[in-house]
Amino acid sequence: MLTTLAEKGVHFLAIEGVIGAGKTTLARMIAERWNALCIEENYQENPFLEKFYENPEPYAFQTQLFFLMDRHKQLQNSALQSDLFHDLLVSDYTYDKDQIFAAQNLSDSEYAMYEQVAKSLDKDVPRPDLVVYLQASVPTLLSRIKARGRAMEKAIEGNYLKDLQERYDHHFWHYASAPVLIINTDNIDFVHNEAHLQMVLDAIAACPKQTTYFVPESN
Repeated sequence: MLTTLAEKGVHFLAIEGVIGAGKTTLARMIAERWNALCIEENYQENPFLEKFYENPEPYAFQTQLFFLMDRHKQLQNSALQSDLFHDLLVSDYTYDKDQIFAAQNLSDSEYAMYEQVAKSLDKDVPRPDLVVYLQASVPTLLSRIKARGRAMEKAIEGNYLKDLQERYDHHFWHYASAPVLIINTDNIDFVHNEAHLQMVLDAIAACPKQTTYFVPESN
């Protein structure tokens, strides 16, 4: 399967989705199944994130700037690595998606400053060859967030996720840097159902050449 991905020019695969979509879980599963090098967003190391969830306005800029700089550093380091044991790099984020959160959470003046920093770093960042966007409805996202039980996420509300979901949908339906495979995950459980996981892996291995929408069978 990995050889097939490499033959089709996919050496960097990014998994995306709104909070609770399952992107980190799927990235880890792919890394294990396909012997890929996995990089994950360092949300636990962001010293502003918990404060942002409690009181968004005064901590939004610091939170976004930390994520921007950390993602840039991670992706730069991964691009410089010479790893003879992995033909595939998989991440649980895209560098570009940071602007979705920035546009939602920052004031106009903060966003203008953020954009200046982002543009100065942009040219050094490798882009994925394929993006998998895990789409889910707000009730599904809220259910998954509740099930994993992260204390800092208890304050996340449906309206916030609804706005974020709409921004994600628009962003990845119009994503131009790479083909996007959009997978609706409302009725599947690739964590506990092997057949569901295999459907997702097969869809990824098919390597669509343009934006493709996939609704897996729930049986």
